[in-house]
Amino acid sequence: MTVAPVMKAPLPPGTREHLLSPVTHAALRLQNAIAIASREFLAANGFVELLPPMLGPVTDPGVRGAKQLDVDFYGHRYKLMTSVILYKQASLLAFDRIFYLAPNVRLEPLETATTGRHLVEFHQLDVEMRDATRDDVLALLQGLMRHIVAHVLRECTGELAALGRDPGAFAALLRDDFERMTHTEAVRRLQGLLHGQSADAEIDWQGEKLISEQTDRPFFITDYPKGSRGFTDGESRTEPGVLRNFDLIAADGFGELASGGERTHEYRRLIERMRESGENPSKYAWYLELARDGGLPASAGFGLGIERVTRYLGGLETVWQATAYPKLPGVLAP
Repeated sequence: MTVAPVMKAPLPPGTREHLLSPVTHAALRLQNAIAIASREFLAANGFVELLPPMLGPVTDPGVRGAKQLDVDFYGHRYKLMTSVILYKQASLLAFDRIFYLAPNVRLEPLETATTGRHLVEFHQLDVEMRDATRDDVLALLQGLMRHIVAHVLRECTGELAALGRDPGAFAALLRDDFERMTHTEAVRRLQGLLHGQSADAEIDWQGEKLISEQTDRPFFITDYPKGSRGFTDGESRTEPGVLRNFDLIAADGFGELASGGERTHEYRRLIERMRESGENPSKYAWYLELARDGGLPASAGFGLGIERVTRYLGGLETVWQATAYPKLPGVLAP
């Protein structure tokens, strides 16, 4: 099998040039509209917005090859958040539906600096629903994306024109349901495109790009194999080894926008999944105490990348164009 070459995206200019750029102005106004529309939609559906934690004794272990950043917290080693997923689950003890607009820091591998889709510092719209299934979350996320796009098309005509983005690119998104395919089906499609995708691993970045170039609207990939994701992704009760999770992939080669699914929440299963994935349960003491003592509620949710959605809706070449102060792997910047 042959693999298509990976195109390298440009690096950002200096801070002054970037902040004065008309592209930056249009992209950030577009991003502001995305945040407004997201809050509007979630509030209308009964969600409570909480302010996100920024550091803790542990953070999400399920990041693709990225490293966590340690900080000294009064003589203890704490982590900057790579994802607030553990805190989302815990917050459901207070509210049935919550969301954060959360900052995250991941030390991505150096080779991702020019992929056009990776940042060290980025933001996610993190959403969690108590007693929800994956199907509930897929329907919610489709509705959210449609609401965001409709808001942007109504309120950001000037910004889209400045970025050269054709509003017609979103006609299928607004008209048709998002396709759903299993991980197995996605692997089969990629192998048909002569891309050497492993059947046991996450869909790689080039694979996401290739498969999304074949579509006219975002789509879901579901049912990843257990070994490909962290312990928080819930395993199917009827299909051992299959996770009740998903990725949302944008059309036109823009790649992944969101990941989510049902959560592991029972104390015994959390211990098992931690050990299976090579995690030390003692690191997660506060989280496991909640699961053991009162029980974490069953839930499902997702994290939607704000800069990635901005890139997709604006048709931007690279994700750093969707942030005022881009930080790329290995590139020193303000």
